[in-house]
Amino acid sequence: MCTAKRRVVVTGVGVISPIGNSKKEFWTALLQGKNGADRLKAFDPSKFTTQIAAEVKDFDPLKHFPSAKEIRHMDRFVQFALVTAKEAFADSGLDMQKEDPNRCGVVIGSGIGGLHTFETQHLNYLEKGPSRISPFLIPMLIVNMASGEVSISLGFKGPNSCVATACASGNHAIGDALRLIQRNDADIMITGGAEGCITPMGFGGFCSCKALSRRNNDPKAASRPFDKERDGFVMGEGAGLLIVEEYERAKKRGANIYCEISGYGMSGDAYHITAPDPDGEGGRRCMENAVIDAGVNPNEVDYINAHGTSTPMNDKVETLAIKRLFKDHAKKLMVSSTKSMTGHLLGAAGGVEAIACAMGIKEGVVPQTTNYQYPDPECDLDYVPNTPRKKQIKVALSNSLGFGGHNATIVLRKI
Repeated sequence: MCTAKRRVVVTGVGVISPIGNSKKEFWTALLQGKNGADRLKAFDPSKFTTQIAAEVKDFDPLKHFPSAKEIRHMDRFVQFALVTAKEAFADSGLDMQKEDPNRCGVVIGSGIGGLHTFETQHLNYLEKGPSRISPFLIPMLIVNMASGEVSISLGFKGPNSCVATACASGNHAIGDALRLIQRNDADIMITGGAEGCITPMGFGGFCSCKALSRRNNDPKAASRPFDKERDGFVMGEGAGLLIVEEYERAKKRGANIYCEISGYGMSGDAYHITAPDPDGEGGRRCMENAVIDAGVNPNEVDYINAHGTSTPMNDKVETLAIKRLFKDHAKKLMVSSTKSMTGHLLGAAGGVEAIACAMGIKEGVVPQTTNYQYPDPECDLDYVPNTPRKKQIKVALSNSLGFGGHNATIVLRKI
């Protein structure tokens, strides 16, 4: 016998990003059009073709963790995850004295994981030998440790997993959390993505594959999704985590509900390890799967938070995918890329952008695409250029597309 899917809502959010290290800072900066890109400061970038990045600023781990020793045993992406998890939990108003920990779970995505740890420990090995490799090397670098540490910190004993699908990781994690609650494997999940891999090797790898903008003399204008003069993405870091829970129990406890997560779609391009399918077919099917899963008509969608990386190929192909699915309605859609301000947070992008959608639905504001100056004939939709738009959002999509042809879309709806 078929039973109705349990409804799932967002009741708490936490953010660390290049434009703000809390929900309030992030949302205020987003609507002000603040840009997080600057000359890279984590190391000397002078030998690299790209010398700019969107780094998290003013993040002092000692303000969040009890000792320097604890910090040394935790990679940067895990630190981000723990801090945002605590903010999301506080924002949700949950009280673990009143919850069954076995019904509370964690799914957090990360595209790369503990690259800081791997690089520093490899230098230790080269300079001092194998005896100086930290016994914490493996538990610090593995991608699942964000989920593990958050579970330990919050006392969530239910389903515990992680996702690593490159830049689609955050959205896939949210979708997996949605499914776990829908099928009654959990009542509450904390989910999203975390990334902290602006290191010489991580940064250098993206430089070598010519994915990054080289607008070194004007970093604030470097991330320019859908603009004709875009030349690559700006590498970022951070975390965005959401508390999601079953609707009836959230309503019963009087939770502050941001929105409902009502659909989830996935697809694979099966085309190339880094380039999207030029026909946009993978992205189209992904969005179609999501709206079908949500039970909405494509014409009901008001807004799409696009993957919008500011690379020549991605923005053109994503625009094509949107037009192929939405047809005439595509011209009526509002489409924006908040990466124009945050840069590309890789595995954390889906979590942070889902929060931008949830806040936009709650507040009735569509975030803008900044740095939009020169229209591209192949990118011809309404990209909400340069100024946020006061507009009610009833149905929003958030797209994430990753190397390897991984596509993930979630549907968020106003309650």
